[in-house]
Formats: sequence, structure tokens, C-alpha cells
Amino acid sequence: MIRKSKTISYLLWLLLLPVFIQAQEAQRIGTLFDSLKTHPQTRSDEINLEKAITGKNLVYSKLYPSITAFGTYENSSSPNGMVPLAPNELFSIIKDQTLPQPFSKNIFRIGAAVSMPVFALSIYTTAGKARMMIHSAQALKHLNLLKNEAILVSSNANIQYLDALSNALQKKKQSLLKTREIINIKVKNQRAPGSALLKIDDGINEIKLLKNEISIQREQVISAIRALTGITLQKAVPMTQKGTYLSGALRALDPLKNKLKADQLGFKAEKEKLLPSITFNGNYNHSMANAYNNNLRINEDFTTFGLGLHIPIFTKSQYTQIKMSKLDMESTENELAKMKLELSSQARQLQNSLSLINLSLKLYANSVKNKTELLKIARVSYESDQMTIEDYLKYEDDLVLEKSKLYKARAQKWQTLMQLAVIYGNNIENIVK
Repeated sequence: MIRKSKTISYLLWLLLLPVFIQAQEAQRIGTLFDSLKTHPQTRSDEINLEKAITGKNLVYSKLYPSITAFGTYENSSSPNGMVPLAPNELFSIIKDQTLPQPFSKNIFRIGAAVSMPVFALSIYTTAGKARMMIHSAQALKHLNLLKNEAILVSSNANIQYLDALSNALQKKKQSLLKTREIINIKVKNQRAPGSALLKIDDGINEIKLLKNEISIQREQVISAIRALTGITLQKAVPMTQKGTYLSGALRALDPLKNKLKADQLGFKAEKEKLLPSITFNGNYNHSMANAYNNNLRINEDFTTFGLGLHIPIFTKSQYTQIKMSKLDMESTENELAKMKLELSSQARQLQNSLSLINLSLKLYANSVKNKTELLKIARVSYESDQMTIEDYLKYEDDLVLEKSKLYKARAQKWQTLMQLAVIYGNNIENIVK
């Protein structure tokens, strides 16, 4: 019976092992980053990149020969020529009617045709546009990954903030419960009014309400992380700062910069479609029929190769297309200029804020230390009847409020640091571990 119980326990442990492993793996911020890279959120950017690469291949495919095979049957009311004949050759055939003449009312034809551009400047320019679209898609994929990693770090920092605030409230609750025991004794000994217990109970109830609100906010943050990684956190993962952001070029503009280059090349390509182009064309034709003069079976081959010059003279739709591509280019230029101003201003504001937040962290830490000592003094004063319950509760509230400011400043520092990392295109995995 004991052996059977051990076997069941072992099987249960094996079943729960993947859960334990997942829980252990999720205790690192790097695990969240790894899960993000394989999640559908990131896969959509990879698909867009594949589309851009396919678009480039589509443009280059226009430079390859186009080969088609054909087969036809022709029926005419009068004999029709199977192949073009020179006059001298035709005269010799007419003189000798025993020879089948290459004319018939019913002709079967099979063959192949080939064509390819020899010179079409717009194709090469369009290929350049496609390459820039690939660069834009790559930059956008990298930027979106940085944004999502920044969201993970910021969300995890929010969980840390909420958990720390909840712990501070729990300590306040424990402190109030101890105070309640003292007040309860005083009330029984008629050294304190019964309303003092009501005030303590009211304070404890407020703590419960605040902790419930914190739990709701916490679930929202956990849900955001789960949407990006597929991992459900039970608690915040530990993370430390191992580096900082590196200022420089606004790398968040890279996708738009590459798109502008692509639009410029697209505008140029549309104008180049008004230039002359040269194409190569070839045709092989094998005709089969019964000659109209003596009904003998005849087979003839005919081949042509040549170059064609195409000069657009008037194409209204092309002028409209040029106008559209120009408007697309100008729209991207305007969007880039607008975003550059916004990001420059935001980066300056975030840099200033980061310095102020670092100073606030030091001040809040000192303030929490001081208010902790003041609370100890207030407790002694209240227990010796030198302070009212209302004044004592203010010390409790002040300590929790100051702790909440400290924890909030820590979360704000992570959020500000991540925003700067995204703007400057820094590798977030080099900043946080």
C-alpha cells in the first residue's frame, strides 16, 4: 500500500514537472524576451518582411525571358499561306504542280514565342525601390521587437510596483491590527473611547479595498504580458539594470527613412516609364497542312527574331500615376519631418525626466527611512497616551504614501529608460537582465 502511494506521488510529480519547469524558466526576463520572438505578435513582422523580399523578386523576374508555347488550328474560305515566301521561290513552285505549294484552307500551327526587356530603365529603378522596402521592413521588425520588449520590461516593473505597494499596505494592516489589540485593551479598561476601534477598523477596511484595486490592476498587466509572450506570470520576474541607453541617431525613424527612399525611387521609376524601352522578341512556328494544289501533306518551319523600340508619346494614365507617386513621396516626407520633431522633443523630455527620477529615488529612500523612524516614535507616544489615534494614523498613512512614491519612481525609471532605448534603437537585452 505504501509502495503504491509512492508510485502515485511519483507519477503526479512527473505530470506537474513541466509546470514547475515553466515556472522556473519564467523567473528570468530573458525567457519573456525569447517567448516574444516566437509569438504571433512578432511573426506578423516576419511575414511583412517576407512580402517585401517577394516583391523584390517579382520586380527582378521581369528581367527574365518570358517563353510561351502555342498551338492553333486555322480554317479559311480561301487558301492561306503557311509561311512567307520570297517571289523567286514562289515562281519555281508554281511551275511544277507536282510540288505541294505551302497554301491551304486548314492549317495546324505549333510553336513557341520568347520575349524579354533589353533596356527598360524603370525596371531597375523599381528593383531599387523594392530593396529599400526590404530595409524598411527589417527596420520596422526590429523596432517593433524593441517596443514589445520595452512593454515587457515596463509591465514587469509595474507588477513590481504593485506588489511592493501591496506589501507596504499589508505591513500597515499588520501594524493596525497590533494597534487594535492595544486599543481594545484600553477600551475595556475605559482608557479610550469605543470610536477608536471604529477608526482602526475603517483604516483596515480601506487597506482591503486598496489591495483589491491593486489586484485588478495587476491582472491587467499580467494579461498584457500574456498577450505578448503566452506566459502567465504569477509574480514579477527579478530584473536588474546592467547598462543604460546610448544616445545618438533617432533609430526609431529608420523604417520611415527607408520608406521615403523607396517612395523617391518609386516616383523616379514612374517618370522613367515615359522613356523609350527596347524589347527582344522571338517566334518559332511549325505549320502542318495538305497543300491546296495537290492535297499532299506539307510541313513548314518559320522563325523570326527581332528588337522592338517602344516610345511612349501620350499616356494619360501614366501622368496620373506619376502625380500619385509624387504625392506618396511628399506624404512620407511630411510624416518623417513630423515624427522627427516629436521624437526629438520626447527624447529631450525623457532625458531630463530620467535625471529628475534618479534624484527623486534618493530623496524618497531617505524620506521612507525617516518616516519609518517617526512611525516608531509615534507608536510609543500613542501607547503612552501622548498622542491621539487620529495623529498616529497619519504617521501610518504618511509612511505608506512615501513608500508608494518610491516604488512608483522605480517603475517610472524603467519605463523612461525603455522609451529612450526604443527611440535610439538600443538593444534592450544589453540594458536589462
